[in-house]
Amino acid sequence: MIDLHTHTIFSDGELLPFELVRRAAAVGCSAIAITDHVDVSNIDFVVPRIVKAVRRLKEYVPLDVIPGAEITHVPPRLIQELVKEARTLGAKIVIVHGETITEPVSEGTNRAAIEAGADILAHPGLISTEDILFAKDKGITLEITSRKGHCLSNGYVAREAVKFGISLSINTDSHSPGDLISREVARRVLFGAGIDESRIDSIFENSKLLVEKALRRE
Repeated sequence: MIDLHTHTIFSDGELLPFELVRRAAAVGCSAIAITDHVDVSNIDFVVPRIVKAVRRLKEYVPLDVIPGAEITHVPPRLIQELVKEARTLGAKIVIVHGETITEPVSEGTNRAAIEAGADILAHPGLISTEDILFAKDKGITLEITSRKGHCLSNGYVAREAVKFGISLSINTDSHSPGDLISREVARRVLFGAGIDESRIDSIFENSKLLVEKALRRE
C-alpha cells in the first residue's frame, strides 16, 4: 500500500508523525505522505515541521516518507499561490482538498487545483467532464478515497476517470489509527468503486510513480 494523503496533530489528525509512520509500516505501507491541512494561516508553520520530522524519520523506518501538504478550503484564487508556497517550503506532494459532496468547498476549487499543478486532487466529488479533461491534459491524479463521507462519490470518480483515461490513486485521508488500510483493503475499496480487477494494479503503479516523482524533487 502507498498512502499519499494522511494527517497528524499538525492539523486535525490524532497522531504524531512518528506514530503515524510506525502504524503505516505495521499495516504494510511501502510509502506514505504526510499531508496536513494548510491555508494562509499555518502553511509556514506546518510544512517545515513535517519536513523536519521526515528528515529524521528516514534514518530509522523501512518505508519512504514524503513531506507534503493539503491545501484546504482555500478560496480558489489563492490556491495557485499556496501550492507554490508549499513546494518552496519543502512539500514534495501537494494535494488540494477537492469539491467533496460532504463539505461546502467553494465552487471552482477543482479547477483551481488543476490549474495550479497540484499532484493530487483529493476527493473531487462530482467533478465536471470539462475539469476531468483539463486534469488529463495537465497530468493531475484524481483520488479514490477510503475516508468515510468523502468516499460517497468514489463510484462517479472511478467511472469518469476510466472513461477518459485519467490517472487515479487510492489514499486513506487518515486522521486516526483506524483509518489506515492494507493493500488488500485498498484493492477491495477500488473494486467496490467499480474499478475492474484488471485495472487495479495500474492504480497502485500510479501511486508508485507519484512517489518516485516526489523523491526526485529532493
